[in-house]
Amino acid sequence: MTTTIAGVLRPALRDRPDAPAVVGRSGTLSYAELDRAATAAASAMWYLGVRPGDRVAACLPNDLDIVVAFHGAQRIGAIWTGINEAYPEGEQRAIADLAAPALILAGPACALRGGAVVDMAALTEVGARAQAAPTVEVDVDAPAGLAFTSGTTGVPKAVVHSQRNMLLPGAVLVKTRGWGADLRKGDCLPLTLLNMIILTTLLTAQAQGCCVLMDRRDVAGVAEWIGRERVTVWNGVPAQLYDLVRRPELDLSSLDEVWCGGAACPDELRLAFEGVHRVPVRATYGLTEAPTVVAIDQVDAPHRPGAAGRVLPHLDVAAYDDSGRRLPAGLTGELLIAAAPRGPWADVWTPALGEWRDGTVVPTLPVATGDIGAVDAEGWLSVIERKKLVIVRGGANVYPAEVERVIRRHPAVADVAVFGVPDDRLGEKVAALVQLSAEIDLGVLRSLCGPHLARYKVPEVWGVVDAFPVNAMGKIIRTGLPGLLERVGSE
Repeated sequence: MTTTIAGVLRPALRDRPDAPAVVGRSGTLSYAELDRAATAAASAMWYLGVRPGDRVAACLPNDLDIVVAFHGAQRIGAIWTGINEAYPEGEQRAIADLAAPALILAGPACALRGGAVVDMAALTEVGARAQAAPTVEVDVDAPAGLAFTSGTTGVPKAVVHSQRNMLLPGAVLVKTRGWGADLRKGDCLPLTLLNMIILTTLLTAQAQGCCVLMDRRDVAGVAEWIGRERVTVWNGVPAQLYDLVRRPELDLSSLDEVWCGGAACPDELRLAFEGVHRVPVRATYGLTEAPTVVAIDQVDAPHRPGAAGRVLPHLDVAAYDDSGRRLPAGLTGELLIAAAPRGPWADVWTPALGEWRDGTVVPTLPVATGDIGAVDAEGWLSVIERKKLVIVRGGANVYPAEVERVIRRHPAVADVAVFGVPDDRLGEKVAALVQLSAEIDLGVLRSLCGPHLARYKVPEVWGVVDAFPVNAMGKIIRTGLPGLLERVGSE
């Protein structure tokens, strides 16, 4: 396994330097071209004052620039973080405030302004005239990337990963799936997610293949990318598979397999997709803290109904009871992750370094998934239910507390509860029940959400209650909310 991200391109640079490394809307970079562009980006960042341990944030679209910038930042020991372009200004600012980046690389949808913000054209111009950055001896176990997750609070939490952590998933997946230079992996989810950086350029470089960065998420656009670039593996979320089932005319014939992640993929949807498009759908289970893939269906074995894949060989995943006791295989409890104790990948995995708080890394162990499930004796993992309150809408996480804070801003809202309701296409929709102190049109509350929340977080189902059921502590009893919504009706 390659030990540093600076070295991940070297095998391909030796064996096939002119082969395509990355394809995006603006063109194609060979491995040699990517290497030169990353060196120039590193020099530009150094010239602008970025030093090892400084954060470099990217608010960029899925295209060549974000891959070049990532490789450049890693070569000088900077800590990478992404800021989602789809977020409104307040959410972009919250991430920037937490990471305190020395440099923010801005694309057209970046709402941030200020001295640290530089657009990629300016960075490229600086790189063309800057002296080469010095060679930096990178500690592969030092902080290298921040991955944002919010648990159930809606407040950004930055999980810190090392270069070793970020390289391991690709190494394991390439080895266990038998991938080589013919791999053309397509991804339409935003590369501002650290998990997607790991599963694109780092993974494909270890196979000496090509990553295809799609700038469209609608199924017609995805199919266009797949057909034009002859993509062999594509990452999708259940909502996209749901839409593709209804578009049998779209050509997906280049695909060897489709990964379904972000949310549970019902077996009925998997079978429907395979029946229409004749492409196998691989169930996956992943975790930001892992990082990325924890379990996946095997290439050479049939899908296990109800399972979210088989645990990868570098990990040990098991269910534990509330007292922290490991349960026998097949029994249900909270899923925890550790390094595999035996086999070719024994003790290779290391947990996330911790959380980024106030400019330092705070260790957080053990690695608890927050999910209730079971792992059988053969390593097949099943998730029974989410311990967290997080709503998974179309593969994207929505945190009830975050949405509730926005709705409570209106003076007519006495109380509010946000939760998920089942949806055939999206898995879950966002629902909101409100207790009002004055009469108000619910459209006003929808409008209130728009400027403060990403569109997918705005509740689609609304209802009004006279009062919420509460426990002895005065907290809303959430288990009965879907039934309460049915009783009061929705709009």
